Amino acid sequence: MKWFVVAGLVLLSSSFNLNAQDANKNPNKKEPPILGPHWDRTTASTPATSGNPDMTYHAGPILPSVTVKAIFWGSSWPSYTGDEVTGLDKWYKYVGTTTNGGGSSYFATSNEYTDNSGRKVGTAITYQGHLVDGSSAPKHPSTSAVLAEVCKEVPSPTSNAYYPVYIDHSRGGANYCAYHSWGSCNGKAIEFGFFFKLDGDAGCDPRSSVSGQSQGLKAIANVTGHELSETRSDPRGNAWYDSSGEENADKCAWTFGGPYVTFLNGTHWKIQGNWSNYDYDHGTGYKNSSGEAGCADGTNYPGPYTR
Repeated sequence: MKWFVVAGLVLLSSSFNLNAQDANKNPNKKEPPILGPHWDRTTASTPATSGNPDMTYHAGPILPSVTVKAIFWGSSWPSYTGDEVTGLDKWYKYVGTTTNGGGSSYFATSNEYTDNSGRKVGTAITYQGHLVDGSSAPKHPSTSAVLAEVCKEVPSPTSNAYYPVYIDHSRGGANYCAYHSWGSCNGKAIEFGFFFKLDGDAGCDPRSSVSGQSQGLKAIANVTGHELSETRSDPRGNAWYDSSGEENADKCAWTFGGPYVTFLNGTHWKIQGNWSNYDYDHGTGYKNSSGEAGCADGTNYPGPYTR
């Protein structure tokens, strides 16, 4: 994959050669890396891998469990009356097996991936709710600015927790919908994500037919699943990815196993599947955009840990 970052804006390039899983994806080495960018529908294409398309392990850490606190950053969020904040609260609460109740087989589609100690990605998630920062957010913040926002809002973070940041700006000319990254706050290593507001954005819309959800919630829920799945299986960009540098959600971007997946509280969400080595090897997955049948969504294509 060839791309680079200018002032936080990801652009494709035919001349700048940077592998998707280099140790640091940003030419500016002072910036946290952009990992697993969820390209828009126009940009996204899953490269066919030469040989076996399965993901392989590169010795980095995975997340056996994850603690999540969402941050909504922008001057319009304090007076916001739509369903995206409350909808994402419900999404995070019921996506995994938690003390909050609920759980989903969708979340288990990443569970086959282990570290060098034999620990596997697990479905345990603790959702700590959300914070709202009503200060003005940049339209295209750099990765260091997003990390600084997390550190400002959560000065005493939980080690290895995941802090997704949702700004109130559309993506404009950016060709991606979201990404994940990592850094540290006050000496504690954390993971974080970045998300544009996707209301009315056809390029980042899963085209969901699920009723009772706004288009903006449908869009942000799908990309939220993409980045959380990658954060769990490849939080630092040095754990699980394929020979092209694609992470498990990258390999199934904009392909869906059915009209929706079901969480155990009965809610339906149209979320893309994640790559499963097991399903590809056993011929039980659905095809991605390159025709490689290794995607699982937990509902229509269950994956090895949900059978």
